[in-house]
Amino acid sequence: MKHKGYQAHETAVIDPGCEIGEGTRIWHFTHIMSGCRIGADCNLGQNVVISPGVTLGRNVKVQNNVSIYTGVICEDDVFLGPSMVFTNVINPRSRISRHGEYQTTLVRRGATIGANATIVCGVTLGEFCFIGAGAVVTKDVPAYALVVGNPARPIGWMSEYGHQLSFDETGVAFCPESNEKYIVVNQTVKKITE
Repeated sequence: MKHKGYQAHETAVIDPGCEIGEGTRIWHFTHIMSGCRIGADCNLGQNVVISPGVTLGRNVKVQNNVSIYTGVICEDDVFLGPSMVFTNVINPRSRISRHGEYQTTLVRRGATIGANATIVCGVTLGEFCFIGAGAVVTKDVPAYALVVGNPARPIGWMSEYGHQLSFDETGVAFCPESNEKYIVVNQTVKKITE
């Protein structure tokens, strides 16, 4: 079914008061709540929930069974793998309301979060970082970092095309797909544009 520039499956529930960008596709049994903002050209898989106040940038890919809770901001070109998990309260209790204590989780441009990963609230995931499947992220992740495990720990660096980088003795690496050049200095990776 086509609505105002985006497509939604007939089983999707779209509450009034949300913004959905042109070219976005919303699949089976997905619930979009009031007050969220979804950019253009996003793809929201089956059984996705987008809570009030969530912001998704342009071209965000959300795979099946992902709930994006209030406090989460995803910039452009973010990939959220199947059944990955966000939280928004550090110390939840069923009988105590913590609605005023939601923490912000910022997922920077181009980041990838693998299947079944858990992102504990209040962290920032750097540009083009790569969170391995099943990782549990409890602290900030630098740009281009590859992290795995529980708790997640860095094991390398990734290119913008999603390839693990191998740095030479001078601190230079090239992406095998794009041939883009990267440097590492003081545990920080940057892409060199010439």
